[in-house]
Amino acid sequence: MSTATVTPTAEVVTGVPASNQPVTLTSNAIAKVKEIMAQQNPVPAGLRIGVVGGGCSGFQYSMSFENQAGMMDKVVKFDDLKVFVDATSAMYLLNCTVDYVETLEAAGFKFENAAVKSTCGCGSSFSV
Repeated sequence: MSTATVTPTAEVVTGVPASNQPVTLTSNAIAKVKEIMAQQNPVPAGLRIGVVGGGCSGFQYSMSFENQAGMMDKVVKFDDLKVFVDATSAMYLLNCTVDYVETLEAAGFKFENAAVKSTCGCGSSFSV
């Protein structure tokens, strides 16, 4: 008798309202991520966005490139860009919008998260 192992797969979230997605990216953010990904060798499968403990307010956002989704990830597709979000981070990122902003002083990704109650003075960490 053989035993089959069933491995859970990532949930692909497409065609759902933005309010039900773990995270939303603006067109500027999507374009910048694709630009950076195209410079990587090999080109990654997608972008991981998460929330990790740390910073002076309790939590920090994290972004990194990944070659595949994790077992418990939600995968949000923006055109041909895959964004991986783990189940724990998804709770903190619900209704969060990621934008890419360029100003005279700086350029970078900006997180707009309605669940955030306060941020630290430098703006790199938050609490809920």
